[in-house]
Amino acid sequence: MTKANASVLLFHEVGLHARPSVKLTKVAKGFGARIELATNAAGPWIDAKSIVRVMAAKAPKDTVLHFRAEGGDAEAAVAALVRLVESDFAEVEEGA
Repeated sequence: MTKANASVLLFHEVGLHARPSVKLTKVAKGFGARIELATNAAGPWIDAKSIVRVMAAKAPKDTVLHFRAEGGDAEAAVAALVRLVESDFAEVEEGA
């Protein structure tokens, strides 16, 4: 099984609030891999496909988001999530 991980700085002005959380989980759900998110590299890790858990993370601006994934499309999933955050949550094509 393929594993992938990456970290990216959250620079969205108000952090990971409702709209960015929805976009993040939507992109994550476009992949079959198990994808997790943490605001600290040591954890706790949460399901990146769960809107409730992602919103509960309450990550403010300038937080480093850590992604890890496991599955056949893990590398593509992590890359897409990093692109989403780096684009300041502009629309990205799911599964890209």
